[in-house]
Amino acid sequence: MAEALETEVKARMPERSLLGILSRTAYWVEWWRRFGPASGSDPKLKDPFGRYVLTTFVGGINMTFAEAARHISGVSAHELGAITNRHLSVEKINEAITDVVNAFMRLDLVKAWGDGTSVAADGTQMDTFIDNLLAESSIRYGGFGGIAYHHISDQYIALFSRFVPCGVWEAVYIIDGLLKNASEMKPDTIHADTQGQSFPVFCLAHLMGFELMPRIRNWKDRTFYRPSASARYRHIDVLFDQGGRNVIDWRLIETHWRDLMRVSIAIREGTLASPLLLRRLGSNSHRNQIYRAFREVGRAVATVQLLRFISDPSLRRRVTAATNKVESFNNFTDWLAFCNGGVIAENDPVEQEKAVKLTSLLANCVIFHTTLDLMNVVRELQAEGWQITGEDLAAISPYLTDHIMRFGTYATTELTVRPDAFDPHLDVEFEAEEEQPAAA
Repeated sequence: MAEALETEVKARMPERSLLGILSRTAYWVEWWRRFGPASGSDPKLKDPFGRYVLTTFVGGINMTFAEAARHISGVSAHELGAITNRHLSVEKINEAITDVVNAFMRLDLVKAWGDGTSVAADGTQMDTFIDNLLAESSIRYGGFGGIAYHHISDQYIALFSRFVPCGVWEAVYIIDGLLKNASEMKPDTIHADTQGQSFPVFCLAHLMGFELMPRIRNWKDRTFYRPSASARYRHIDVLFDQGGRNVIDWRLIETHWRDLMRVSIAIREGTLASPLLLRRLGSNSHRNQIYRAFREVGRAVATVQLLRFISDPSLRRRVTAATNKVESFNNFTDWLAFCNGGVIAENDPVEQEKAVKLTSLLANCVIFHTTLDLMNVVRELQAEGWQITGEDLAAISPYLTDHIMRFGTYATTELTVRPDAFDPHLDVEFEAEEEQPAAA
């Protein structure tokens, strides 16, 4: 049934243009109102709605301002550049992304994809010019430039995105994305790939109230830590070191517990950045007692999570599904940012950050609009007698692209067409999310 439904839905999806999708979501959600001069005064643009939508579109597809002026009538490269520099800050783009996420949560269909309590983090390599301060060769991705690092909800939408250098361990940005998420969706579980496995990161996630559950590869090579040298287990003792060396130092944790709490409170209050802390703790300085305390807590948490991972097949499936979603999102944004060969034509780190966030804003708008189209198609099928369940809809991803037109001359007339109000409700029964086992 799910395969037949997916085939029928794809065949009935209405053809849309990227600019039209962005325009309609701007009318519905009004995310464009977040943009404006830093002074907060009136933008003093003849058509602020149209100009902000066009600027977002150009930045989202990675088109240069000169190329945009050739393809879009009525705008100049200078005007688009001025709007991007003076009216679109990183903070304002984050606020616009938050508006789209909050509107997306109102749609009934998203209940088929998840409950919004988990998020997956992963990065994808972005090409840049060589002559800038952040660009470098990536050993992991094999390219030259930086990394677009995304936090993707279990409901497919991007909660937070940022641009990071290739030489930085991606795990240091895992917690930061959750703390900077300002939307109404508040996940408490975060998944990652192998890059997310770090003892200080496990510790910080635990202190901040998040459950870090990465996809663990080659778990046979991982080290299991005993709570004490005398602790023995009937069935799994062979997993642990038999020499008694790999034991948690609880005395060290007790001695520095106040320091750990001070650090976590400082991060929560915004006086200390979690990426800065984790970079310092990643130096493996064994003389640093705070690092050693973070490491010991991380070892305890990581051992528990590792045991859960190898003993619970349903948990492994959830982790794999979550990390597959973020990898699909990376492919989706690559498809959207198709201009300029995928190269970010900016050497300023702030502008590079804007480029990544504008693509995420565009992607979220497309996901939101595609979800509405999916709901309309489902209503049509129900009217024809189809019996559709939430389980059937769970197999359909909002990352559909066959119905979207990317190329050609972009008609600004689409900016003047005000759409009808959307209906967020769907007459489908959704099963309750499977309860996850509590952490030991």
